[in-house]
Amino acid sequence: MPPKATKRGKASKDTTPPKEPETTATATSAPDLLTKSKEAYEQELKDLAKKARSQKGYWAGQFAIYTHTFILLALIAIASNLSQLVLSPVYGSIPASIWHSKLVMAACFTGWSSNIFLDRALPIEPVELLPLIAMYIPPVQYLLFRVSGYMGAYYGPLVTELLTLFPLITISSACVATNLEYADFGPLPKLIAEAVPGLGSFGFFKAAEKLSGDFLVQNIGKNFYMTRIGLEGLLAATYTTIAPSKFLLLGVPALLHTTFLNPHLASPMALSRLNSGLEKEGWHVLDRRDSITGYVSVVDSLNDGFRVLRCDHSLLGGEWVKFKDTGRFKGNQVAEPIYGVFAMLEAVRLVEVPNPVPDNEAKALVIGLGIGTTPAALVAHGINTTVVEIDPVVHEFASKYFQLPSNHTAVIEDAVSYTDRLVNDTQGVGQFDYIIHDVFTGGAEPVALFTYEFLQNLHSLLKPDGVIAINYAGDFSLPPPLLITNTIRSVFGSSCRIFREHPRDEAQAAAHNGRDFTNMVIFCTKSSSSSSAAEGITFRNPTPRDLLNSPSREAFLLPKFEVTDEDLLRGVNGDVEEAKKLGVLRRNETAALEKWQVGSALGHWEIMRGVLPEVVWVNW
Repeated sequence: MPPKATKRGKASKDTTPPKEPETTATATSAPDLLTKSKEAYEQELKDLAKKARSQKGYWAGQFAIYTHTFILLALIAIASNLSQLVLSPVYGSIPASIWHSKLVMAACFTGWSSNIFLDRALPIEPVELLPLIAMYIPPVQYLLFRVSGYMGAYYGPLVTELLTLFPLITISSACVATNLEYADFGPLPKLIAEAVPGLGSFGFFKAAEKLSGDFLVQNIGKNFYMTRIGLEGLLAATYTTIAPSKFLLLGVPALLHTTFLNPHLASPMALSRLNSGLEKEGWHVLDRRDSITGYVSVVDSLNDGFRVLRCDHSLLGGEWVKFKDTGRFKGNQVAEPIYGVFAMLEAVRLVEVPNPVPDNEAKALVIGLGIGTTPAALVAHGINTTVVEIDPVVHEFASKYFQLPSNHTAVIEDAVSYTDRLVNDTQGVGQFDYIIHDVFTGGAEPVALFTYEFLQNLHSLLKPDGVIAINYAGDFSLPPPLLITNTIRSVFGSSCRIFREHPRDEAQAAAHNGRDFTNMVIFCTKSSSSSSAAEGITFRNPTPRDLLNSPSREAFLLPKFEVTDEDLLRGVNGDVEEAKKLGVLRRNETAALEKWQVGSALGHWEIMRGVLPEVVWVNW
């Protein structure tokens, strides 16, 4: 077992450099040393140190010090990423990250600078606290999530990590600092040797944080131990192996709570217990899974009769299940969506082009699946439809719990890499008559899918008379909708037309500090940049066949509420010069949009707390 970080003066003998040999008759006497040159004196000290290092057990002790140190740093790196994963279902990934880096830095500094104080002040060895802190993190998170509505999305993650992640990193950093006091840095100059422990430890931690974060994203949800709570349990178990003590008994209540009372545990028993409470409130979780884009679940409203697909603290879509196979809906090929924007996306078929293509000869590409409302309608019209969805769980749940037909081509891959490859394979020759771009998760869109470069790929994949519809959910009081529109127009031309799901509600905007969060759909054609399309896009009137016997499509299929340039300029307070400075969004210039997305995500969090009750969000 690696040595523990112990109180000063009580390190195990394996970690303490051997004492210098006692002076013998042949050793150099003190008067002799005084007469030696400085160089000779330093050489003798080096010889003594070399002799000490050669003694049995010294290098084994050094190896144990470094091993123990690296384990502690790797564990807090994993804990850092895991904390964000656990917060995201309750707050969303963006709000959860607002304070995270600052808090981690503060915890590292606090622990490193106070290791001596903690060694002397704590009644037990600091390292022996780590398993207890890790065991109590899930119960503390569970309790704090229940008051997330009071704390809000801005301060809630901060408070939660202050009471969970902060003490874990602080104590771990203190233990690392104490360990490295006994580390031998060999022949390094004194100045460098003094800097190596701190800089080296932080560098290793950041590297481990990056590597473990990538690993978790790719492997989350593959088995019980790779779920959010499963990983927290593994973390606690690992701490018990490096710091066993009689105090571990104090963690039994936390383990019992996590095993039998925590609804976040990925087990049939926990899900059954969760539903027994939710059903009293009129809700039921059909299925849930940790996945690469977030925590994904299917939730039914028992009172209102609709079903939604949730990802972290947002909804990917929903449909009315109470209408299925009843009355006029019996035998319908498509479900009734609860959001009108998904019906509006189908209006790509209504855009008038010089050479329209019959549905049975048309090909469509859908970027982003959700519950499959739009691809299901395209398939119902007989269009050869390809769906690109990065998350396999989203596709599985859409197929299993929603009315996504099986006769479509599913591509489970990142849309950026897929379109890059497809453009190269086809040498830029258009492949699709329709492209629907509909990506949204966690309160914000994936930035890479709105860059100039990605949109250029979509432009290349459209046939000459092809039509694209791009759904963007954002806050019109902020610059992002204008920036995204600028980027789209730079690729597809200025004659694109933009429509929002609902008209602007001035009273609601005033009640939310001017926020105007909504879905907008941008319609463009590949030929819209040419002079022949200067008059702008027009839509034909829908026929009964276009409506698919659907009231939602009767109300929302034909776009109604057009967005003007004046509406877009609200995000920059009407300043035209400021609007010009925004430019377009490019692949390596996304920092500004990511910054603005924080405000948008906070506004989205408030909206989502009004769509589903808090009891659903906090219990996952």
